[in-house]
Amino acid sequence: MSNLKKIIPCLDFKDGRVVKGIHFEGVRDAGDAVENARFYESEGADELAFLDISATVEGRGTLIEAVRRVAKSISVPLAVGGGIRTPEDAEAILGAGASKISINSAAVINPGLLSECADRFGSGRVICAIDAKDMGNGRWTVHINGGMKDTGLDAVEWARKAEAYGAGEILLTSIDRDGVKNGYDIPLTRAVSDAVGIPVTASGGAGSQEDFLLALTKGGAQSALAASLFHFREVNIGELKRYLKENGVEVRI
Repeated sequence: MSNLKKIIPCLDFKDGRVVKGIHFEGVRDAGDAVENARFYESEGADELAFLDISATVEGRGTLIEAVRRVAKSISVPLAVGGGIRTPEDAEAILGAGASKISINSAAVINPGLLSECADRFGSGRVICAIDAKDMGNGRWTVHINGGMKDTGLDAVEWARKAEAYGAGEILLTSIDRDGVKNGYDIPLTRAVSDAVGIPVTASGGAGSQEDFLLALTKGGAQSALAASLFHFREVNIGELKRYLKENGVEVRI
């Protein structure tokens, strides 16, 4: 695992536009995907996440054409998620220019999908996305279908299993913190980071530069992902990385 920590802007995609919600609900428009992607790369993003947030709920595949347009417009790695249910879905997305695929609900329903994709494309290209809700007493459960269904699965346990099935990364989102900008869920991030030997990306709750610092140090995350802060230009990626470097975090400037 590289010592370099990564900053990843996330493009949540719905009806052809980038959107952002709170607790996975009440989305508002945040612009064009290609324009946003180009802007983030110019600011110094290490990677981009592109999540088709209504694909699973609407029971359809990811919008391949949109992936192709975004992938063509940038040179940094692009991770794509939403509606991936089969290795063929994954192949189509990778074929459209994505560097990695992110699987959430379908992996919980069929964990073997992670193994199939890892065998076919390499585990480095397979991300298991976990949406976790705090149940109190240091326990978080995995939610699927855009956060709407509680599976009862323990999030830390599921992260361990996902690694065993072949996932090369975990994208860990706190539903409680999503869009509210009061900081990442550090105990959740730390618990999962300690439980697995693969990189963990913290997601949900970034509200300040210090929040990123805490996720990447105290939380043990390898990467920190954010949407609102970047979409509405509240934090500049270049400035954020300089701040992290000044505070002892190794980042690519």
